[in-house]
Amino acid sequence: MKIGLVACESSGDLLGAGLVRELRRRYPDAQFEGVAGPAMLAEGCTQWEPAESLAVMGLIEPLSHLPRLLRLRRNLIRRWTESPPDVFVGIDAPDFNLGLEKRLRAAGIRTVHYVSPSVWAWRSGRIKTIRAAADKVLCLLPFEKALYDDAGVAAEFVGHPKADSTPVNVDIVETRSQLGLGAGPVIAVLPGSRVSEVTMLGGIFVAASAGIATSKPDAQFVTPVATPKLRPIFEAQLEAAGLRDRFVLLDGDSERAMIAADIVLLASGTAALEAALLAKPTVAAYRLGRLSYTIIKALRLVRLSHFTLPNLLTESPLIPEFIQDDAEPERIAAAVIELLDDPAQRQMIASRFAKLRDELALSTNQRAADAVIELMKL
Repeated sequence: MKIGLVACESSGDLLGAGLVRELRRRYPDAQFEGVAGPAMLAEGCTQWEPAESLAVMGLIEPLSHLPRLLRLRRNLIRRWTESPPDVFVGIDAPDFNLGLEKRLRAAGIRTVHYVSPSVWAWRSGRIKTIRAAADKVLCLLPFEKALYDDAGVAAEFVGHPKADSTPVNVDIVETRSQLGLGAGPVIAVLPGSRVSEVTMLGGIFVAASAGIATSKPDAQFVTPVATPKLRPIFEAQLEAAGLRDRFVLLDGDSERAMIAADIVLLASGTAALEAALLAKPTVAAYRLGRLSYTIIKALRLVRLSHFTLPNLLTESPLIPEFIQDDAEPERIAAAVIELLDDPAQRQMIASRFAKLRDELALSTNQRAADAVIELMKL
């Protein structure tokens, strides 16, 4: 059995690794190949191209990468049509993977798209492209399957792997002790996992932290730096604000930073769900490049009232959000301080987020493997 895979950046790499691990458990001689990250490599996937090569963001910014990405896609189509896998799994990265899946499917290769594109949020017309590209869609969110059922696309809700792996019982006191944190309030600050995000949001989050520190002199801050190349950027922002001594910097380890925190301040994205699954009150902010944001607004591409994922999964929004020009340090700091001053509200948020974790913890790797195997047997 041979499985082709294309994963994008760290989140897709982890999903791919879980799927490869479960499939290999059932089929020890299976072969896995394609675009993979370090986690997939560790599970025995042959890497033709690093997953991080697909990690581009925005509407305009990726244009400079387009020739390289098109060349990569042509090479993958050629290799897999010459030596077809039993099934191809495109993990996230819809702008890259859907076109690849469509060509492979036309060549008679069964295709799975793992992680539904956010058709419920923007570019809803993509569901027609998905119908042409994928034999099956694996959905991480409970409301997505119904959208595909209505559109005549085979889909499975497999739960969210973050919910499976998130610890239910955590020792906050011990975690703080390990990190050298004292008795004051702790704010985990996560300005993003990309250079562009930290460049755009890091200074804003540092300025907000300065405002929090002024209001709460005993406040402590911890930041898990996602990759080594981000550390000098964020350290320079802290030095410029005179806050370097107030921050504990970790090499990755976002989970431990969040466990230690009373409040999480983050760049909206996967980390927002991670914080919710740890039952942590959260404040989120995000900024896109000015041109990308202008185009999105002008074309009305986004159809949501909230942009942070946990706010779409609870009955009412629980995470204060600040997008684009609203992402100002003063407003962000005020939202964090308001939560610090309201223990009852924090407890209510934590309780609802704990319930959300139970709703999403469905053994995702096993369900995804079941769906892939079922497709291969058709």
